[in-house]
Amino acid sequence: MIEKIWSGRSWLYIALLPLSALYGLISGLRRLSYKVGLSRSWQAPVPVVVVGNLTAGGNGKTPVVIWLVEQLQQKGYRVGVVSRGYGGKSEHYPLRVTNGVTTAQAGDEPVLIHRRTGAPVAVAPKRADAIKALLTHAAVDIVITDDGLQHYALQRDYEIVVIDGVRRFGNGCWLPAGPMRELAGRLNTVNTIIVNGGTAQAGELPMTLRGESVVNLLTGEMRKVTEIPNGIAMAGIGHPPRFFSTLQQLGADLQATHAFADHQSYDKSQLLALADSEQNLLMTEKDAVKCFEFAQPNWWYLPVYAVLPEDKGQKVLNEIQALMQY
Repeated sequence: MIEKIWSGRSWLYIALLPLSALYGLISGLRRLSYKVGLSRSWQAPVPVVVVGNLTAGGNGKTPVVIWLVEQLQQKGYRVGVVSRGYGGKSEHYPLRVTNGVTTAQAGDEPVLIHRRTGAPVAVAPKRADAIKALLTHAAVDIVITDDGLQHYALQRDYEIVVIDGVRRFGNGCWLPAGPMRELAGRLNTVNTIIVNGGTAQAGELPMTLRGESVVNLLTGEMRKVTEIPNGIAMAGIGHPPRFFSTLQQLGADLQATHAFADHQSYDKSQLLALADSEQNLLMTEKDAVKCFEFAQPNWWYLPVYAVLPEDKGQKVLNEIQALMQY
């Protein structure tokens, strides 16, 4: 239902417009208070790059963070990552993500980023606190913040917005009548716009998510998607249909799909009920990081990688590298 409302295919959004106007007023005043100095923002001693979005829901932001971290690491830079840690609940903040920290504590995306890149990651409601924790425990040349475009309490040196190229901005309204955290005009002030799928418009960088092989949660074995019979797909991400479509494009043998809420937590019995011993459960890597402790032999996840045009991707990297020359 929410997708129909946000896409403009349901007139119910009209009833929500007064709440949207209130949301826009509050968020606008909040941003203005930082702009004119009524509220104080913190500037880190190292460059800060924000990777965020204008809409609620999954846009492919985390793969862009991973791409950026890995590209900078390959160039010899020491990269740290901070996050709000949505979906996690820790007894104390800031929380540094280590191998012993669970998704229940830190949230799924910070654990995924740390697991994939090995970069130091810290989580806190106030991202300034997370950055201070990183700098206390690790030598960091630059900080990437996963989400936080609207977190104006933290000053930033470079902003990247990721857009779902298929859904884009829906009906264009603020939450809750539409998907917008900030209106599309905000794009005029960011450094880079990356479009995940669909068709990129002028000034936007096209991106695709590429994944070919699935990984067994229990053994680490890798297989082509086409080698996995009787697949049952599940996804607890911002837009599950994108994952199901990806599997179909890769030639997966799918018998059923199950969509869960973004950042959904799971238990063993819940997932055992989805696929029997003759079937294979296929999930996203974001789901997998929450399931390793009770993984079964027939559970697989699909790692995906952000792919950008080499020349345009290099231009973004050059601009970010320039921040570290001062």
